[in-house]
Amino acid sequence: MTADDSFGRLDDDDYPAYTMGRAAEMLGTTQSFLRAIGEARLITPLRSAGGHRRYSRYQLRVAARARELVDQGTPIEAACRIIILEDQLEEAQRINTAAVSGSRGTADT
Repeated sequence: MTADDSFGRLDDDDYPAYTMGRAAEMLGTTQSFLRAIGEARLITPLRSAGGHRRYSRYQLRVAARARELVDQGTPIEAACRIIILEDQLEEAQRINTAAVSGSRGTADT
């Protein structure tokens, strides 16, 4: 791996750069919270060669949203389901927008 490869990962939201301890510290939560949202299948951390959980920036943003809901009194399982549904809705809206834009383009020709 070259230095350029390493620096390229700094901008990669999906690169698992954070240990469980560091991720929990950054989110102001506990490692057990991160394990719980993993068990609820909200996020699936990658594993290092030694078997330790590693989290990406994207996963930390998802975990932060879960923590926000839990802090508001939402049970963790419900918070995870809400986030999954929000993500599915966003994806469906994106697909719908693309389809509408595509059909307009063909109707104009």
